Amino acid sequence: MKLKRQKPREKFSYDPQKVLKKLEEVAQKILEEVKAGKNPYFDVPTRGLNNVYFDEEARLIRMGDKLSRRYFLNVAHARKFMQTLILMAYVKRLVSEGKHASLREAYYANKHTIPGTKENTFEDQSESDPIIEDLERMLGVLREEMHITADRRGYIYGDIVIKDGEDEFNASKLGTGGWAVPGTVEHIQFPEVNVDYVLVVETAAMADRLIEEKYPKRENCLIVATQGQASRGVRRLIHRLHYEEGLPIIVFTDGDPYGWYIYSTIKQGSINLAYLSEKLATPDAKFVGMTMDDIKEYGLENVTEKLKGIPPDKKGGPTGDYKRIIEELNYPWFQNKEWQRQLKLALKWGVRIEQQALANKSLEFVAKEYLPEKIREGKLLP
Repeated sequence: MKLKRQKPREKFSYDPQKVLKKLEEVAQKILEEVKAGKNPYFDVPTRGLNNVYFDEEARLIRMGDKLSRRYFLNVAHARKFMQTLILMAYVKRLVSEGKHASLREAYYANKHTIPGTKENTFEDQSESDPIIEDLERMLGVLREEMHITADRRGYIYGDIVIKDGEDEFNASKLGTGGWAVPGTVEHIQFPEVNVDYVLVVETAAMADRLIEEKYPKRENCLIVATQGQASRGVRRLIHRLHYEEGLPIIVFTDGDPYGWYIYSTIKQGSINLAYLSEKLATPDAKFVGMTMDDIKEYGLENVTEKLKGIPPDKKGGPTGDYKRIIEELNYPWFQNKEWQRQLKLALKWGVRIEQQALANKSLEFVAKEYLPEKIREGKLLP
């Protein structure tokens, strides 16, 4: 199977003015209600499982249409109402000045004692973080578009030119460590893309192995190392590379419930961030491994690891990995026969298989045989 770039379906659309306009629209509504002597309020999309569903057609986890109304003249709402306005003003200042702040900085920058009282605007970051999430849902924009960033994690390596502000560089010419994905990738542009597809790799050790074996150059692909669960920045980058550049996305994780969940969040989104699935998820992504079939196909029976926890047929079970696999068996997006088979085999055999187990064959096996063969023959899970 030859992987080919597709026709782009989205365009680079970072526009700070869009965020400012939405902030001003909400603020103008509040001002008009105050002038009219009314009790001003915010409508905030409700968070929680009861407002999340799986859109079968779009293949995305989405947020429902339930709203919570937050009034100013309500003892139970007043504090959050105040905090929302404070952070709206802060975001407006950040975006207007072209500055960025971390979640922690946003908390400290807005923590102070209210004049004439002993009350603080925020007592802990656990108060400010949810308000920022509320703003994402209210405004329909990413936190990163509001110039609020999180810690960076993950890196990329391959023949792709990146424009980051005034800097422009090729991600295959920065040494074997590649380019570290920043907390926000909204402003990043791709002037030149010379790869055929993106290979998303769970572990840094495996990504480093593939780079050392010259896999990106030989197979003409871009390596994206997530270093565990993919950060928002990495998921957004993957989404943009697929939709703006038409690059096929292939995911390579450990063969265990944690690795399969990493794939799930990249492909369908997550329940916690259901309101951002359209911007973070990539439903067309495919899974190359590790799978239960790989164990017998490549003679890896002696290098499997036992699942952690208690099996469902034992007293006290299921727990640990077993419990997680059973949860994944019930996910709507894992109901196809291919995934049902893999998950049931994992339960039946009680084992997991790591990416690094392929080194049992040889160090170069993963780069010269396993991945090229599976991708060429189309041995990919949906």
